[in-house]
Amino acid sequence: MSASLQLQIDPALLETALTHRSFAYENGAVTHNERLEFLGDSILGQAVTVMLYRENPTLDEGDLAKRRASLVSSVALAEVARSINLGRHIRLGRGEELTGGRDKSSILADTVEALIGAAYLDRGPDEATALVLRLIRPLLATPDRFGAAMDPKTSLQELAARLGRGIPIYRVTNTGPDHSKVFHAEVLLGDDAIAGGDGTSKKQAEMAAALDAWTRLQQTVTG
Repeated sequence: MSASLQLQIDPALLETALTHRSFAYENGAVTHNERLEFLGDSILGQAVTVMLYRENPTLDEGDLAKRRASLVSSVALAEVARSINLGRHIRLGRGEELTGGRDKSSILADTVEALIGAAYLDRGPDEATALVLRLIRPLLATPDRFGAAMDPKTSLQELAARLGRGIPIYRVTNTGPDHSKVFHAEVLLGDDAIAGGDGTSKKQAEMAAALDAWTRLQQTVTG
């Protein structure tokens, strides 16, 4: 995992960052990654805010805020996680393992934040900021994809209309207790469910599903 991050992190801290609460609950007395996630979320937001401010001197506050929201969203962070095959390294409980937890956007995004938190504690603020920028910059390198990540539902609707596929419909289900629900959204075009996504809210799940659907349709256009 350290090779993918291009950063050496203390093995014990790295293990904690990769441990989902479901694994900890099933194995007892194991530290999970939610505290590191809390820390990493703050480091991520600051690093992205400073980068956008410095590199976009002509953008006003509203545009900067929209770009930041896109880059720190669960949808974007899940994309980052998939690009480095993070899912295969996460320690999951059996229940999450059986329900596809290794590719759930919410789990992937939370783990990215935990890794950033671990980098901050072990290597300091400069190394943690450098890690954030290494992970996030690839999103900016593909303008179409970045635009889709900023507003995936609108981007999908526009692309589907252009391809004559009709209006996307979202079908959302949820599992888990009230205090810790996980939502799953499917995108339907006509009678076909073409993509899906997960999140800790209905909106988040729909956004993840929309980006997945946009990606699949875009691939049919570009070949």
